[in-house]
Amino acid sequence: MNYKPTLADLRALSAIVTHRSFRKAADELGLSPSTLSHMMRSLEANMGVRLLNRTTRSVAATEAGERLVARLTPLFKDFDLALEEVNEFRGHPSGTLRINTSEIAARVLLDAAIPTFLTRYPDMSLDLVTDNRLVDVVADGFDAGIRLREAVPLDMIAVEFGGDTRFVAVASPAYLAAHPAPQTPDELKTHACIRFRLPSGKLFRWEFEKHGHELAVDVPGALTLDHVELMAQAAAKGLGIAYVSDRTARPFLESGALVTVLDDWCPAIPGLCLYYPGHRHVPQGLRAFITVLTEVERHSR
Repeated sequence: MNYKPTLADLRALSAIVTHRSFRKAADELGLSPSTLSHMMRSLEANMGVRLLNRTTRSVAATEAGERLVARLTPLFKDFDLALEEVNEFRGHPSGTLRINTSEIAARVLLDAAIPTFLTRYPDMSLDLVTDNRLVDVVADGFDAGIRLREAVPLDMIAVEFGGDTRFVAVASPAYLAAHPAPQTPDELKTHACIRFRLPSGKLFRWEFEKHGHELAVDVPGALTLDHVELMAQAAAKGLGIAYVSDRTARPFLESGALVTVLDDWCPAIPGLCLYYPGHRHVPQGLRAFITVLTEVERHSR
């Protein structure tokens, strides 16, 4: 076969197989779905083999498509790495830095680190994806992730910032006027608790510790939410007790809309970390962001 697919065609195929969607792949590549579909039909026709199975609702790779993309994936990584290494000769970073994080961590970064980074490195773009689920940053194409220290995979390099944090149980003064405050975590079982549903669908167990004694409680409650700020707002409305980070609770505590309960069962824990794989080349843009992050952390102390 004399036909040689273009790099753009092969990257498009890889994106479609990864997302299992023409629309999502088109968004990533900056193309229209119709253009992408035409590219794939031309690719299949020129190669003489079907690479994708299409229906009106979905798209999936054929066996030939899966094999081709499986061989291409490490080649694309090496290709991107080669470009990144050449880019370092520019003397200043450029390109896009993709970081997976949580909304709370994103708010911390927006205070100082992100404005400083974008001002200092005008050729850099920052793609910040706020996601409450734990992802594989390598498999999902991120340069780095940000999570609480205890959630960082052991094989990753971690850069701590923002100091220690706490998860606190909070309720409104009106709620506590009608319901005596719990003195132990077990007493939460007699209260209206505002529960948190994880992205996996499971309900989060409230975790407490006192003098080395750890306790996890499956709390009861008529209201379940999947957004921590909504939980704090619901607690401020008197709907029950919520369990959120001290950063989320702080403005409500300062205004008096919420007060803490079970304080002696809520110790400080290691806070946020930026993490990235140590077994591969660290992009110049990521190294620059880490430098800014550590500078901001040092000045905030």
